[in-house]
Amino acid sequence: MLVPLLGVAAQAETWRLASPNGRVQVEVVRSDAKGLPRYSVKYDGYIVIAPSSMGLHTNLPLSEFAAPEVTRRSVDEVYHMVLGNARSVPDRYHEMTLSFSAINEGHNIDLIFRAYDDGAAFRYVVPPQANEYTVYGEQTEFAFPVDYTLWGSDLGRSTTSHEREFLPTTASQVRVFHRYDHPLVGKTGHKETTFALAESDVENYPGAYYSRGWNNALGVVVQLAPLIDSHNSNPQAAKIAQDTPLRTPWRVIMLGDSPRALVESSLVATLGAPSRVADTSWIRSGKAAWEWWHNENVERKTETYLAYIDFAYELGLEYLLIDNGWYEGWSIRYKEGSDITKPIPAMDIPKITAYAKERNIGVILWAQWKQLDDHLDEAFAAFERWGVAGVEPDFMDRNDQEMVNWYHKVLSKAAEHRLVVTMHGAYPPNGLVRTYPNYINQEGVLAAEYNKFSKRITARHNVTLPYTRMILGPMDYTPGGFTHVKPEDYYVGRFSPVVQTTRGHGVAMYVVFDSPLTRLSDSREAYRKPDGSWADGIDFIREVPTTWDETRVLQGDIGEYIVTVRRKDDTWYLGAMTNEDGRTLDIPLDFLGKGTYEAKIWQDAEGDISSLDVSTQRLKRNARLKMKLAPTGGGVAVFKPASRR
Repeated sequence: MLVPLLGVAAQAETWRLASPNGRVQVEVVRSDAKGLPRYSVKYDGYIVIAPSSMGLHTNLPLSEFAAPEVTRRSVDEVYHMVLGNARSVPDRYHEMTLSFSAINEGHNIDLIFRAYDDGAAFRYVVPPQANEYTVYGEQTEFAFPVDYTLWGSDLGRSTTSHEREFLPTTASQVRVFHRYDHPLVGKTGHKETTFALAESDVENYPGAYYSRGWNNALGVVVQLAPLIDSHNSNPQAAKIAQDTPLRTPWRVIMLGDSPRALVESSLVATLGAPSRVADTSWIRSGKAAWEWWHNENVERKTETYLAYIDFAYELGLEYLLIDNGWYEGWSIRYKEGSDITKPIPAMDIPKITAYAKERNIGVILWAQWKQLDDHLDEAFAAFERWGVAGVEPDFMDRNDQEMVNWYHKVLSKAAEHRLVVTMHGAYPPNGLVRTYPNYINQEGVLAAEYNKFSKRITARHNVTLPYTRMILGPMDYTPGGFTHVKPEDYYVGRFSPVVQTTRGHGVAMYVVFDSPLTRLSDSREAYRKPDGSWADGIDFIREVPTTWDETRVLQGDIGEYIVTVRRKDDTWYLGAMTNEDGRTLDIPLDFLGKGTYEAKIWQDAEGDISSLDVSTQRLKRNARLKMKLAPTGGGVAVFKPASRR
């Protein structure tokens, strides 16, 4: 058993680490001459994480440790993301490893700390052991010096689809029975300094949650998802095989001058293991036609999907996503007897994919995850043979050690067959997008699907997501609902869903939300006016990219509003969204390059939540853009260098 042995002892040992820019500082102090240390984190000299305990709870012999060997290194590199918020991402940090050697019959452990300009991270590494052993939990703490305001998603358990609101609370209101998901976001009260707790590079280990510690101190501790068959009285988190090293996930503290800075950060992806896919030339982002949101009872037959392909081709979409019902014996909850390698007679998958390929459209197939796993190798070989572009496993609803390992298995095998993957019923991003670039999107978010079942998808929720769930990585929100009502007129319609936000708000999601595989979720008819012409905003959706060279967040606050700009080549795209309060924005344009830009602006029409007013201007980087957002509204703009005309 590894525990932080923190008795009162001799003179404390102290080690310090700073980020390349010096603003993030980590201090590690050992007060017990035989125990593990405590750590703390400062930002610009301000204590964000107070001295906090460290340790692992295992069934290995209790260890006492000699003074550690200390090694340091610095890395200053740039890696390229295949898809995402930015093309080139700095991987720049200072690292310190404290290698503790056991002085009794125990075992050694390394504590590895990193300091980046946008946060800090640490992990535990235990060398291979002669026998299998069990991890029961961690004694990792994040102590708070004051009663922070927090935004968190309390899931309450580890068997979950990770689909709940991020609600404001305070540190003092967190309880031992809570299970807060990643990220847990906090404002320090010192200027606009904001932090978030997350994890990255999770492999052969369970995902984690946050709760109050049993000592009831102000702060949170890590709670590991137990193995699915573990006994409740003594839950086991992980089995570590004989002669296998244990590398826990990075425990991440994202840091920024404001909530907006966290949205711009790629720290969680950067801490992921480098790409294991050698050739990524076949991986592409895009927008998809999709039937389930607007008509989950659509007739599953070849002709239905040929018509969707025609629609996708007319709009210039890159993908068609075929949801459940296409293979023999399918079910939402697992049952035996299904065969994902056998389409139902009415569905000629090779014909559908061939028709799509002629139009440069890829076909992605839905799959209940366990039914996929039953025939994984055969299914992926069949998909490749049929010309399928990707797969959407669904309903995993777990993040225990076994499920984490399944993610690695399915993403690796999918890459071998040149299949992109989007996961539904998924746990939140934890760096896998860097390790497997074919993992192009995922749920793990309370998204537009819930417009079919509830009134929970509000404008305030939508402008909370970018500052919370989205700071971890891509989210498959499934936008595109084009039937708009005001909140006071909203009704739940599972088979004819509506959205309680404006057209401008909905169109802006295609810029604001990080979604390399995004969707047009409404019916084909919803995207046309009665005269057959395209509905307002479709011209923008056709044009907007889904992966970017650069991202900046110019204005906004959690749950209030957001203004995001993203660059693709020399063109900038702006998206603005607000909550239930209308507002007029005064947006600086100093992100633009030199010279004059042709700007096209779409914003909420006066008195009509389903319409947009469109205007054009010639602007330079010293100008400002006025944009009026209706309540639950939004707007978008495109800036192209005038010299290209």
